[in-house]
Formats: sequence, structure tokens, C-alpha cells
Amino acid sequence: MTSANTGTDRTPKIVGAVWGLLVLNTLGSAGAVTIVPLPRSLIQMVTMGSLAAAFALALLANPRVRLRASSYVFLLTLLLVPSLISSVDQGAGFGALFRCGRLALFVATLWLLSRWWDGGTTFVRHHIRMYFAVLGSVAAGLVVSPGAALPDLYGGRLVGALWPLTPPQIGQYAAVITGLTVLLLLGRRTDGRSAAVVVVPSLGLLALTHTRTATLGLIVALVLAITSLVLTSAAARRVFSWGVLCSAVAAVGFSSALQAWFLRGQSQENFASLTGRAKVWHALLAAPRTTSQHLFGTGLGDKSFGGLPIDNSWLAVYNEQGVTGIALVAAIVVVLGGVALLRPPSLSRACAIFLISYCAIASYTEAGLGDASPYLLHLAVAASLLAVPAEAEAAAAAPEPPRRHVPRWARTTEVT
Repeated sequence: MTSANTGTDRTPKIVGAVWGLLVLNTLGSAGAVTIVPLPRSLIQMVTMGSLAAAFALALLANPRVRLRASSYVFLLTLLLVPSLISSVDQGAGFGALFRCGRLALFVATLWLLSRWWDGGTTFVRHHIRMYFAVLGSVAAGLVVSPGAALPDLYGGRLVGALWPLTPPQIGQYAAVITGLTVLLLLGRRTDGRSAAVVVVPSLGLLALTHTRTATLGLIVALVLAITSLVLTSAAARRVFSWGVLCSAVAAVGFSSALQAWFLRGQSQENFASLTGRAKVWHALLAAPRTTSQHLFGTGLGDKSFGGLPIDNSWLAVYNEQGVTGIALVAAIVVVLGGVALLRPPSLSRACAIFLISYCAIASYTEAGLGDASPYLLHLAVAASLLAVPAEAEAAAAAPEPPRRHVPRWARTTEVT
């Protein structure tokens, strides 16, 4: 049990199980070749079954369907409209309608969980625990079969050998829980030993993935989050100062090694084209579209174009949900970012800034902001951190008690 201001004493344990099932649902069904071959149909059955179980448990925990107002979940609900319109109007088939149903169930589960969004770090802790467990499976696969975990197919980059996870996925999970754990340490919500147990192996796995987006996102987002605490936290000021010093030393002393790590053996031309992503982006933007496709997209799909991954959240949303979807996703990021900037400095605000910044940076080379994905879970945690506590909300909404009228003759304190 933690202190009352974290909200964990008011959140049933079943909520943590629901969050874990949502994490499992967003792991995906495509990735590396595992040690024990897992049929994709079995993986999809597990991931979709986890979403159905998450909704059922959330409903069990919140049987009266008590919801809290949330602009984030409201905008996600609106995102269902262009998703459904495009999937039906464009004749995208059963797969697109199935993905719409999945997104609807995902959003409904978030609505049920919103009851416990109170500005505390409860969901941050759930987030760290669940993704640390996922990284534990990655580390176990590396120990059991290093060859399968570092295959030549991915250029020797770390993949999931027990569960099919790609290097960008592993890098994303490692970066997010590293940043959140560092912030909890600065906010004195965890001790150094517990933080080291999470941060040290996570950074090791991140380095083995050679994921540039996750590394850059972690650095930039963590700098922004720590900067938001500089005025109110001496620990944040010390970390910021040491971080600047260490960065300067690393840039001077290890520039060649850092450059080699970022290039990953690629040519300058391939690096400049973002490993071929730019070609897919140009082809997608140049493809002819009808007015309906421009407004609402072509229906929810596998985030690919011409058989190649889009790897850009904004272009993936444009392709599947049109400019309407882009407007709604942009509104999500802007609203969450605006609310975070208006909040007074606090640990919750810093964690929210970290998550929002990371998702914004990663959206350039990763897809996921327009469909059920880890990125939407990251932003859901940010929304929970920015929520006003229920007690404060009720106190603000309660009318002031009527002032008792006191006669003029009784207002004097003099006794005669």
C-alpha cells in the first residue's frame, strides 16, 4: 500500500489485471521467429481474448459503469466515427470491421477504467510492471537462445525469441519504463535499488535493439520532463546538471562509437531515407484518392501501403482514417500537451510530459496513434496523471453554503 495521494488504496487490484491484459492485447501477432514456433492464429486468439477478458474484468470492477469525464477517451470515441465510415464505405472487408470492433472494445475498457484516474501514479506503476514483465520474457529468450534473439534477419538486433517482438517494440517498452522509473526516483516514489533493477536491464536491452527512435525519444522526453521539475526539485536540478555534463563528455569522447551505433552499418543514403521509409511515404501521398478517401481514409488495416509498412503514425492515420482522423489524433496530442503545460509542477505532470513527448517523437517513424496500440496506452497513462482528483473536483463543484444573515445590532462585540 502506498500513500493516499497515489490513489492505490482506492484502486482495486483487479484494475492492474485489466491493464496487464490491455498490454498483452497490444503486443501484436507479427514479429520475429520464436524458439518454439507459435501459429499466428494462436497468437491472435490470445491477444484478442485478452481484450475481451480485459473488458469483462473492467465491467466486473465497475458494475455500475461509473465514468469520469475525459477529453482523451472522448476524442478516441470520436475517432471511431471515421474508422467505421471508411471501413464500411470503402468496402474494406471483414478485417477492417473486425479492427473497428477491437478499437471500440479497447476504448470502452478505457472508459470503464477512467473511474480510477485521479492524478496519482497508480497506472504508472501498472505500466512499468507489465512492460518490465514483457522485457523479462525478452531477456529470458536471449539467455535460452542467443542466436534466435539476435538473428541475422534483423541485422543482429535484439528480438523476442519467446514471443514475437520486433526490435522497435522492445526498444519502445524499454525506453518508456526507463523514463518513468527515473522520474519516480526523482519524485521519491521509489528507492535507488528498485529503480536500478528496472533501469539497468532495460537500458541494456534498449542498446541491443539498436533502436534510434526509442533512444532519441527517451533522451528528449526525459529532458523535457526533468526540466519541468527543475524549479521545484533539487534532485531534478542535480540530475539535469550531471546529464548535461555527461552528454558533453560522451559527445566528445565517444562520437565515433555513437555514430557507428546509430548508423547500424547502413550507408549514409539509406540512413537519410530512414531505412527506405521515405519511399513508402512519397508513394502513399502521391496515390490518387477520392473525396471520401481523403476525408475518411480507406478503412482500418495493417498499417501498410503497397505491402510495405508505413511506419509513420500520421500517414498511417491519413491512409486509414483520412484528414478527419488526423485532426482528431492531433487534437488528442494538443489537448493532453496543453493540459500538462497548464498544471503546476509535480511528479504526475512530469510523467505525463514524458509520455506525451515520447509518443509525439516516436510518431514520426512508428505507427499506432490511430488504433489500439501501446502508444494509446502510454497516452492513457498520461491522461490518468492529468486527471483532477475526484475529491478536488467534487469540492470545486459543490455550492458554497448560504451565508447566515446577522442583524446589525448583533454585529458589535461590545456588551452593554
